[in-house]
Formats: sequence, C-alpha cells, structure tokens
Amino acid sequence: MPSRPVSDPHRPPYVSPALRLAADWSWRFLVVVAGVVVLARGLGYVSEILVPVLVALLVTALLGPVVARAHRLGVPQAVAALVTLLVALAAVAGLVTLISTQAASGFSDLSDSATEGIGEVEGWLASGPLNLSSATISGYVDQVEQAISDNRDAIVAGATTVAATAGHLVAGFFITLFATFFYLLEGRRIWSWLLHLMPQPARDPLDDAARQSWLTLVHYMRATVVVALVDGAGVAIGAAVLQVPLAVPLGLVVFLGAFIPIVGALLSGVVAVLVALVAQGPVIALIMLGVILLVQQVESHLLQPFLMGRAVAVHPLAVILSVAAGATVFGIVGALFAVPLVAVLNTAIGALAGAGAPTRQAAEIAASDAPLAPDAPAPNDATEHLDDEGPADVRR
Repeated sequence: MPSRPVSDPHRPPYVSPALRLAADWSWRFLVVVAGVVVLARGLGYVSEILVPVLVALLVTALLGPVVARAHRLGVPQAVAALVTLLVALAAVAGLVTLISTQAASGFSDLSDSATEGIGEVEGWLASGPLNLSSATISGYVDQVEQAISDNRDAIVAGATTVAATAGHLVAGFFITLFATFFYLLEGRRIWSWLLHLMPQPARDPLDDAARQSWLTLVHYMRATVVVALVDGAGVAIGAAVLQVPLAVPLGLVVFLGAFIPIVGALLSGVVAVLVALVAQGPVIALIMLGVILLVQQVESHLLQPFLMGRAVAVHPLAVILSVAAGATVFGIVGALFAVPLVAVLNTAIGALAGAGAPTRQAAEIAASDAPLAPDAPAPNDATEHLDDEGPADVRR
C-alpha cells in the first residue's frame, strides 16, 4: 500500500487568497474606524471653538461671492468684507426685531384663543373617532400636570442649562463673526499657507480638489438659503391665511429648520401644526399640515433639483443617512453639517481620484468667486502681492 504523505510540522497552515484579502481589508477598515472615532472624540473637546469656525465657513460661502464681485469693481478687499458683513448683520438684526414684535403680539392672540382651541380638541376627542369620555380626558390632563409637578427640579435644572448654553452661543457668535471677517479678507492667504504645509507632490491635486469642493459648498449654500426662504415664506403665508397666531415666527422656525435638508423643515413644520391645533382646533391643524406637505413637495421635486443640479450631487438616501448619523453622533450640530460635509467630500474624493484629468466644472471653477481656493488672481487682485505679505504661492 502507498504510504500517506507526512505533513511538515514547520509549514504554516494553508490560508486561501480570498481569506487573506478579506483579512487585509478588515484590519485596514478597523484602523480607519478607530481613527475616525479618535478624531471625533478629540474634536468634541474643542467643539465650542470648532463649531463657530465651521459656521463661519458656511457664512463665507454665502457672502464670499459678494465680496469678490465688489473687489472686482474696485472696492478694497477690507472695505468690501467689512461692509458686506455689516449689511448681513443689519439684515439679521432687522429680522430679529420684526420677529420679536410679531411674537409679542402673536403670543397674546395665542393665549386668547388657546382656551377655545383646547376646548375644541377636547370636544373632538370626546365626539370624534376616539370617543373618549370626559373622565378619561380629565385623567390624562391630571397625569400631565402631575408629571410636570414631579419633574419640577429637572425643569429648573434644564432652565439653568439653557442659560449656560445661551452664554456659549454668545461667545460662539463673536467667534463666528471674527472668523467670517478674516475668511472674507484673507481667505486666499489662509488657504495658501495651509497648502504650503503639504508635501510638494500633493499640493496641485489638493488645490484642485479644494477649489472644486469650495464651489460645491457655494452652490449648496445658495440653494439651501433659497429653499429655506421658500419654505419659511410658504408656511408663514399659509399660517396667515388660516389666521394662525405667530405666522411670521413660525415661518422663521421653518426657515431655520430647512438648513437641515429633508428632515429639518418637516420637523419644524410640526411646531406650526401644534400652534394651529391649540389656537384653531384640529381642522385648521390638518389644513396647516397639508400646507407644509405641499411646500415640502415643491421643495423636493422642483427647487432642489433645479437649484442644486449636479453641482451638489448627493443622493436623497445619502442625505437622510448622513443627517441621521450626524444627529446621532453630534446632535443638532452634526445634523446641520452632515449634508454639506458629505457633498464636499464627494466632490473632493472625485477630484482626487481623477487628478490630472479635465473636469466638467473646470470653466466654472476658473470663473468662480471662491475666496478660499482661487484660480490665478486678476492683475489688480490683492493676492498679487502674496509673496510680499505672507507665504509663497504654492503653485509657483
């Protein structure tokens, strides 16, 4: 009989190539995930500084083209940046004044009609499809009052937390203000200095990717502001027609919520529905809900495809998942920055993957007003003297 082969005890066990490949991908993936987790935790310690700086980037993407156009018309860069920022602040202050005036009168109207509206809701619960008895409704009301009484200490602690948060918001506002001014004034020098820190072979690809990413962010901010204005105006007009109190403040709430795509405007619209429910009863509340859904349909199917187009090519599923992930990890701040971050990363990765190849956006980028990632400046541009004022131009 033939003898069986004797295995070599020193020979390593056989591992299939597929398993080796899976293992290689797995440990690399785990290292990347660990790096992201460490980075996220580290950024959390400096969030009170980082968030205002990032908000300033979004504001700069909105105001930067205005400053660049004024500079091309002969206005000095510092004057253009300062005047643009002051006009924006004046507009915000005027809006806050208008909202405060409307809210002061609207709350009195709301308090006058709240009792009647609550009575209509109780009547609907008793005679409507739920067919609840008066004793059951009174029991629910008593439970709510008891819950508020039992959690009085928590409510007071929450009010204290809100006061502390207000202080952080004031500090963050001034950080955002100063950061925005210097982005508008010296954004090109800041970007050139950062790019100068990179290795020489990586500078040109990073510069191209940054310019395309900045253009994407500019498109995103323009489109988001227009969409938010339409959402807020639609809800405010609908509330005014339905004689719902606080129509203008409700429009402002929806306007701010629209900066979180898809989810924000819908959730902020719930506030308008609740106010309509308390003030005018369930029928008007249902009509208000219909107005909000109509505005959402106009936004999703007309405004966003037309305004953003391919410049901000992010799939709706990616938008929802990124907002959910950002909100889970960083709360409301994460939800606010999730979509612009995904859009910028999508553009940057695509640009780096096709480095050296001409892109469809090349002509548009060359003519853009991107202050943080410019093309060659015009002869009268302030960056002509970059070598005399700061780090050398990295593209030379």
